[in-house]
Amino acid sequence: MNYNWNWRIFWEPSPDGAGTYMDTLWSGLIWTLATAMSAWIMALILGALIGTLRTLPNKGLARLGNAYVELFRNIPLLVQMFLWYFVMPELLPASIGDWLKSLPNAPFVTAVICLGFFTSSRVAVQVSAGILSLPRGQRMAGTALGLTLGQTYRYVLLPMAFRIVIPPLTSEFLNIIKNSAVALTIGLMELTARARSMQEFSFQVFEAFTAATIIYIVVNILVVNLMRVLEKRVAVPGFITTGTGTGGH
Repeated sequence: MNYNWNWRIFWEPSPDGAGTYMDTLWSGLIWTLATAMSAWIMALILGALIGTLRTLPNKGLARLGNAYVELFRNIPLLVQMFLWYFVMPELLPASIGDWLKSLPNAPFVTAVICLGFFTSSRVAVQVSAGILSLPRGQRMAGTALGLTLGQTYRYVLLPMAFRIVIPPLTSEFLNIIKNSAVALTIGLMELTARARSMQEFSFQVFEAFTAATIIYIVVNILVVNLMRVLEKRVAVPGFITTGTGTGGH
């Protein structure tokens, strides 16, 4: 059976009421970026906090940080997505659970929370590795200047650690964009879900997923280049060599 190629399908009306099929894919891209950016902000905040806990001299707090990482890093993302969407509302008080399930954007909220916690465990590992890679003299210098432990982390250790871990953080940002596709399993109409709906309506499967693939590639290339510029801008001369770590994104 011969496949009927039709690259003009993107400008034909879409049955979902979004306009053309190109508008459908554009809507999916917006939801993908909104989900990824919201989850990334959450992951950075939690990851910095948990990563710091893992390097504290307090063994109890360090164990807490390690337990957090092991919990969220070792459970598959798809399983976590189902747990947050289907199980968590049932474990909460009935009124709160019913309210969560009735939210019009419940899949979006769930996807952001799930991706945020999942990615934060990976960011925490990168942050703690960055802190531990710094010379011990930096922590001692902060103490000698009269800074508290919290101030030493805030003004000395974390700013330097984040400069070191920009390349692996870029990889995590790329991962969170791609991992957002898992949210289609709970009904979020992001880019992959929109491409799938396009092929179901039009039966142009190759065109739909070729377009989605190109969009993902373009977005990821933009992210890599923006992070490369950021890495060069924040690099400390003589401490971090720019341009060597970006190739591994």
